[in-house]
Amino acid sequence: MTDFILLVTIISIWIAVSEAIVIMAGAIRFMNRQNRTNFVIPENMDHFPTVTVLVPAHNEELVVAITAEHILRLNYPEDKVQIIMIADNCSDQTAEKLRDLKNRSSYKHRDFTIFERTGTGGKSGALNDALKLAKGEWICVYDADAAPERNALLFLVQKALEEPELYGAVFGRNKARNRGQNFLSKAINQELVTVQRVHHTGLWELFKIGTIPGTNFIVKADLMRDIGGWDEEAITEDTAVSFEIMKKGQLIALAPQAEAYQQEPEKLSVYTKQRGRWSKGNFHVIMNNFHHLFDRTSWRIKLHILYYAASYFWFMLAIVISDIIFVINVIYQIVHLFFPNINSPLQFTSDVYVYLVVAWALMYFIYVLQINLALASDIGQSNTENFVISCLSYFTYAQLFLIISVKAFGSIIVDKVAGRQSNKWYKTQRFG
Repeated sequence: MTDFILLVTIISIWIAVSEAIVIMAGAIRFMNRQNRTNFVIPENMDHFPTVTVLVPAHNEELVVAITAEHILRLNYPEDKVQIIMIADNCSDQTAEKLRDLKNRSSYKHRDFTIFERTGTGGKSGALNDALKLAKGEWICVYDADAAPERNALLFLVQKALEEPELYGAVFGRNKARNRGQNFLSKAINQELVTVQRVHHTGLWELFKIGTIPGTNFIVKADLMRDIGGWDEEAITEDTAVSFEIMKKGQLIALAPQAEAYQQEPEKLSVYTKQRGRWSKGNFHVIMNNFHHLFDRTSWRIKLHILYYAASYFWFMLAIVISDIIFVINVIYQIVHLFFPNINSPLQFTSDVYVYLVVAWALMYFIYVLQINLALASDIGQSNTENFVISCLSYFTYAQLFLIISVKAFGSIIVDKVAGRQSNKWYKTQRFG
């Protein structure tokens, strides 16, 4: 029985490695194609569609004015931009900071609304209420800590206009503005860069599959109204709405030049709360959409569900089992030095165990390779320090994420048994 469990684990790891290699191949092809393309700022576009920028903010007095100012300075025709800053159930100076900014003489002519909201539904509820006030053809969403680069919106719209009938949404890249603070923020930065420069680009290049992030994206206003807005029961509303857009036969396109800077957690307690919530939300989305594997929905939806399900259930379980086997054997080897007569609690045939070691070593190599491929594509990030962190992060940061994910799944089971259901707005702790 133990050999069978080990064999299933080995096969699972090899499938995960194969998937990673395929996605990396797509990312490399995307990067090569990008390098051959001369990108220019699209200042001479024939048509500038109207855009409503929504910024949901809950007690964001430390960062909201800076974000608003970045949005006001976007390189896009001012008469085509409506800005709605949502001060949602705020008990701090969020609204006051925004009013001070709005009252500046340089911004008094702008279509700039401060929407003080007291409703329910968290971030999704705030976006849905603001959607009723939106006048633009496209909705653009930035988090309260996001600082878009000057041409970010221009690049998002330019991509949308390449295939206006097919692209229902377009997303850009988000960068950690505090990536050098400590080991945690450096590891988060590497995760962010790898996801966006390998996974996102690989999936888009090979399958034209994209996922809306929580910030720095645009979506057709009529499409959002058609799907009923953001799901107020979803914890990760961005992933949930991505599947709804795909169900409408629309693609979510990648605009790699559209970049925004955001704050990442610098404390372990903040990180575990944030990522635990994200993991729990993604588990919910997978379970809510799993039935589409067996209906007539698009093959892209089925592939996307399989990708998420494999990452959050199958591969994660295989890695957890392999980690447990590894730890038990390390403990046994130590104990065996002092008590030679004690037998190992896990007995495997030598050949099968060798296969596990080989599979684990290859998985580790691919993990480090993915990170460094991504870092090499981002100016200034491929250096000795980041290489060392990438080698260490598998044993530290990645294992922490596994623990958080397992805990999140356990929380879902408890919620089901206890009948709990809530979607409170959890705001990641900001700094000035």
